[in-house]
Amino acid sequence: MSEFLDLEVQDGIRMPWNVIPGTKQDATNCVVPVSAIYTPLKPNPAFPVLPYGPLRCRMCRSILNPFCVVDYVAKIWVCPFCFQRNHFPQHYSSISESNLPAELFPQYTTVEFMSTAETGPVAPPVFLFVVDTCMIEEEIGYLKSALAQAIELLPDQSLVGFITFGTYVQVHELGFGLLPKSYVFKGTKEVTKDQILEQMCFFAGKTKPTTGVIAGSRDGLSTESISRFLLPASDCEFVLNSIIEELQKDPWPVSADQRASRCTGTALSVAASLLGVCVPGSGARIMAFIGGPSTEGPGSIVSKSLSEPIRSHKDLDKGSAPLYNKAVKFYEEISKQLVHQGHVLDLFACALDQVGVAEMKVAVERTGGIVVLAESFGHSVFKESLQRIFQSSDNDLGLSFNGIFEINCSKDVKIQGVIGPCTSLEKKSPLSSDTVVGQGGTTAWKMCGLDRKTSICLVFDIAKKDGSDAISQSTSNQFYFQFLTYYQHHEGQMRLRATTLSRRWVAGSGGVQDLIDGFDQEAAAAVMARLVSFKMEAEADFDPVRWLDRALISLCSKFGDYQKETPSSFSLSPRLSIFPQFMFNLRRSQFVQVFNNSPDETAYFRMMLNRENVANAVVMIQPSLISYSFQSGPEPALLDVTAIAADRILLLDSYFTIVVFHGITIAQWRKAGYQDQQGHEAFTQLLQAPQEEADLIIKERFPVPRLVVCDQYGSQARFLLAKLNPSVTYNSDNPAPPGGDVIFTDDVSFQVFMDHLQRLAVQ
Repeated sequence: MSEFLDLEVQDGIRMPWNVIPGTKQDATNCVVPVSAIYTPLKPNPAFPVLPYGPLRCRMCRSILNPFCVVDYVAKIWVCPFCFQRNHFPQHYSSISESNLPAELFPQYTTVEFMSTAETGPVAPPVFLFVVDTCMIEEEIGYLKSALAQAIELLPDQSLVGFITFGTYVQVHELGFGLLPKSYVFKGTKEVTKDQILEQMCFFAGKTKPTTGVIAGSRDGLSTESISRFLLPASDCEFVLNSIIEELQKDPWPVSADQRASRCTGTALSVAASLLGVCVPGSGARIMAFIGGPSTEGPGSIVSKSLSEPIRSHKDLDKGSAPLYNKAVKFYEEISKQLVHQGHVLDLFACALDQVGVAEMKVAVERTGGIVVLAESFGHSVFKESLQRIFQSSDNDLGLSFNGIFEINCSKDVKIQGVIGPCTSLEKKSPLSSDTVVGQGGTTAWKMCGLDRKTSICLVFDIAKKDGSDAISQSTSNQFYFQFLTYYQHHEGQMRLRATTLSRRWVAGSGGVQDLIDGFDQEAAAAVMARLVSFKMEAEADFDPVRWLDRALISLCSKFGDYQKETPSSFSLSPRLSIFPQFMFNLRRSQFVQVFNNSPDETAYFRMMLNRENVANAVVMIQPSLISYSFQSGPEPALLDVTAIAADRILLLDSYFTIVVFHGITIAQWRKAGYQDQQGHEAFTQLLQAPQEEADLIIKERFPVPRLVVCDQYGSQARFLLAKLNPSVTYNSDNPAPPGGDVIFTDDVSFQVFMDHLQRLAVQ
């Protein structure tokens, strides 16, 4: 396992198959697709940032890298992708075997170029706050204090804008400091860019140009007219703080049997158009703070009458959510507009009810936005996550903008698509596969927003038909991949990061052992989770459990050791042995079992899964459990109901929630106050240890997880019980050990699951 982690540290990449099945048929037989999970901006102090531009192949535009064959005498390099011979330019003339440029060093498979000449001036980032006011006073109070803190943390040079909405949308003119001034738009109608230019007096006293696109200070707008609405944070701190202090509940009266009229869609469309008019193409984020469902204008998800409930998964399956498809279509249009402008939509949805995350998902995901879901604006999940975005610390996000991700690979490999926070740029090439998964049919993607943790999943197709004739032509048995990420660094300048890697391929039945040795089961689980989530949304009558089971059975019968028809002889190599457990937990996870979750929660979980790296995805699929007791130090425990004991504390990390669970005896001692008495220091330490570990996890994670501290048999113990393997249930033959627990469920346990798997795999 460790060698896969070392590769990830070096290049930010994990692949399920580190030895690749060499032909189309071999790849199909391997069940888990040839794929990669790549973190483009993974921080690594070891690789160099080069102060010059890259050297590209004149045929395929790939960048000079350690896998190129170099002729030092003739000053020629051969591209490993298209075998084109390229001459080195004049400034590389002193190159020799003992004098290499950094990009040819064998250990620098990832390098970053920062050429100031090409990139032009540093553009300040733009933050446009869009704030919902249809909430109870208490919630508005929480939101005001959180916003005031966020404003203080904004980088000084960044530009800020402020929009509030309820029944109407108000765009506040921050550049007018004498008295509060805002432009009001009706919430029921969409607003176009032309209407914004006209109604917000962008051409007051000047003639509007009759032709051409009007956008930004380059094309026809004066900087004065832009700086009425978008100002440097340091210049408008006073005006902004006074607007936030005076924020009040939407004044429109709401009768008792009605929902408030909230025009979220119109507000976001005004925000997108305002940014499109003022700062197209430069890094900008719309940060939307939403406290309830949209009921007014385009993109609304439910009617105002409280007698109509908000759509559930059942309604979506039956097609009885009349507004859903219309709202999704509206947000698809907004996402196209934002991607075209290079801007990001971030969503902070804090309400006990759903707010429409499921509909907005397309706009957040395609622009690479951040999403935080909490129960209230006073909840630590929201407050700490918002601070973490702007804080500069070791764990800061390093928000970057305006990325373009490109990929190049050997001609026998085709690209089906990317599952993750990006949008296809429709750049078709011979490398695009006919089969499309996620954002496909292209070799370039737009990533409007990306940070140090953003990870995308690339799915490949092996195009080589048959082993024999192809092998004789290509002497090398390596496939090469190059990933290029061109982006605006969080310090403002444009950079290009290039990661080049090579993987060996094997063909035919002789290579099975090699494939097993190169199998990364954690990466495979993360890829399967993204695939199954994607298929559940994209395919109409898709049965996820059946699909996962079939895949697992095929994989086990191809790579397991067994005698035919004897289940007891079945065994798996250590490289594959945990994979069935991952699949068992994935079948039970919130990505596959949508029962008991709202469409908003499901959309949120899937968006997080689609942007996190392998280690985090594995925690989402199969939570980690640590046990604390007097007998031993903290040790990992099996994710099983038998881990519960009266004298143990368990710490469960399921990514979105962290549970500190006290056994019944520990809970009674704690209530009796033993931890405060002398002579019970060991007990005090036992209580503190899991709490400290939980704090460490919370510090590193974004969005901040929810912390649940509970006792055995208490109501919140459900957070732990729902994740445990039900090896002891209310109707099983083996009783629970004294002080243990049983789970009231009819789900099968992991043991039963494995017995069935072995029986089916050996057939």
